Amino acid sequence: MSTPGPSSKTSRPEASGPVLSWPGIMLCAAVAAVATAVNSAVPLVSAMLVAILVGLLLRNLGLVPALAEPGLKVTARTVLRAGVVLLGLRLSVPAVLSLGWGAIGVIVATVTCVYLATLWAGRLLGVPRATTILTATGTAICGAAAVAGMSAVLRADDEQTESVEEAAATAIASVTLFGTIAILVLPLLVSALGLGAVPAGVWVGASVHEVGQVVAAAGLVSTAVLDVAVVAKLGRVVLLAPLVALVGVLENRRAARLVAQRTAAEEVGQVLRGQSVTHRASAPVVPLFVLGFLAAVAARSLLEGSVPAGVFTWVNAVAAFLLTMAMCAMGAGVNLRRLVRSGGRALLLGALAGVAGAVASLVGVLVLVA
Repeated sequence: MSTPGPSSKTSRPEASGPVLSWPGIMLCAAVAAVATAVNSAVPLVSAMLVAILVGLLLRNLGLVPALAEPGLKVTARTVLRAGVVLLGLRLSVPAVLSLGWGAIGVIVATVTCVYLATLWAGRLLGVPRATTILTATGTAICGAAAVAGMSAVLRADDEQTESVEEAAATAIASVTLFGTIAILVLPLLVSALGLGAVPAGVWVGASVHEVGQVVAAAGLVSTAVLDVAVVAKLGRVVLLAPLVALVGVLENRRAARLVAQRTAAEEVGQVLRGQSVTHRASAPVVPLFVLGFLAAVAARSLLEGSVPAGVFTWVNAVAAFLLTMAMCAMGAGVNLRRLVRSGGRALLLGALAGVAGAVASLVGVLVLVA
């Protein structure tokens, strides 16, 4: 009986590896198409939330075929980062600057206060670290899209306690829920406070989570408020890149500290066995997809007016679709039992973060804009 040689074993995965990714990628694309259709029919229902819930159900009902596993990994990493890069083409720096320095100050102060306050509240409530960071990012920046972007650089402390996928599912559910509540509450408060179009637009844009939710909330007030609110919201999205870059650097340093002793022990063992020491390549200081995001923002800012608006609208739809695909893949990595156990405190954290955003932005508007 002959046995296959080493070359036949190693060559087979190389030849079939790229092909094996397609079933999982196509599964995520199919789910994203359904989720996008649901969002088109019911705009208040986030396509990314639908996708992550479908992925979660497929995994926990045992419906994910083994053939799809490689593609799920590619989608959760590579497709996710491509979507974040294309998201930058939504943003025009001159449009944000047109709001004036008072509004820009409100946006920066709100993002900073909400992010730091949520981190503090998460520690106080005992919410797992990854869930806290993703909830803080989603509330402070732009909902599910921000959660997706931050999850690309985040590392969970203990996969047995909480994975990044589970943290993302919890954070997206939280920002979707409380962003939807804000749609109903903020227009009433704008009317009660008697705010003008610009202050009202800046307040809604600086406090409501998702872009779609901002459109819904501001549209209930007036068209003038809507115009200002959308630009203010995009000003928050601009801050996604520096925040993800900062957290990425901190995560790399933290991970390096955690593995330093293990790496040293491995190198000592290699030396004692007479082997050459292998050094792991360090990750880039700033994640490459963050640089791609910034390049896309610069391209939109420079090409604004010279490229038909429909092109940017189409690219924005592609970015949303890629991020929705990635959310399906991340949902497929969620352990439902662990998610349910940690859900209560995480939702309380999301509520506190939403209130912090509304209060901080209102104070900023009354001081710097109104």
